[in-house]
Amino acid sequence: MKKKNLQRLVFLPFAIWACAVFLLLGLLVLALILPVPWQSLRRRMVRGAARAALLACGMPWTLRHIERLPHAACVVVANHASYLDGIALFATLPPRFGFVIKREVSRVPVADLLLRLIGSHYVDRGSGHKGALDTRKLLRRAHVGDALAFFPEGTFGHKPGLAAFRSGAFAIAARAGLPIVPVAIRGTRSLLPGGMFIPRPGRIHIELAPAQPPPASTRKEDVAKALAAARRAILARIDEPDLDA
Repeated sequence: MKKKNLQRLVFLPFAIWACAVFLLLGLLVLALILPVPWQSLRRRMVRGAARAALLACGMPWTLRHIERLPHAACVVVANHASYLDGIALFATLPPRFGFVIKREVSRVPVADLLLRLIGSHYVDRGSGHKGALDTRKLLRRAHVGDALAFFPEGTFGHKPGLAAFRSGAFAIAARAGLPIVPVAIRGTRSLLPGGMFIPRPGRIHIELAPAQPPPASTRKEDVAKALAAARRAILARIDEPDLDA
C-alpha cells in the first residue's frame, strides 16, 4: 500500500470526528445566533465556537504579537494555505473584524447565511462591474471605521509557497487611510492540505508583523510598494518559498 493511502487510513477516524465537530458546532451556533439582533454579539459567539472546534479537533494555536494590532480600524492581510485559515484567523482576531471572502463561497447556503450574519463581505474577483461595486461597498465600510481582513492571494493550491497578491486590500487601505497589518499563518497547510478533506491534528501558529502605515497615496506605485512590503513581512515568517519570484 502506498504511503499516502496508508496515512489517509490512519487519519480517517480523526477526520470523521473533526468533520462532525465542525459541522455540528457550525449548525448549533447558526441556530443560536439567528435570533440575536447585535452583530458584535453574533461575532463573539461564532468566535467562541471556532475556538471550541479547533481545540476539540486537536488544533491548538499560538498567537504572537497581538499587541501589534491597532485599536482603531485597520486592514489585516494574511497568507492563505488551507480551508482552516479563515477559521483560525476568526478564532484569534478580535471580533470587530469583517472578513473579505471570494463570492464563490456564497453558493454554499449554510456557510453563506453564517458568513452574512457575522458581517463578512463578498467580493467578485473579476475586474468587471460587480468587482467595482464590491470595492465601493468595502470602501464605505472602511470609511465608517470597520476593520477588514483579507487573504490577498485570493485562493490556495497544493504547492507550498506564497502566491502573488491581488492589490485590492492595499488600494482600499490607501483610499481609506488605514494601516496595514501583515499576518503569517503556519501549520494549516499540513493539517488540511489543498484538495484534501482529511484533516489532521496539530498546532497552528499565527504571528502579526509590525503594522505598516497606509500607502503614501492611491497611485499604483505607492499601492504596489505597500503590497510588496506586506509580502516580504509574511514571507519572512512562514518558511515557504515565494511563488511570485
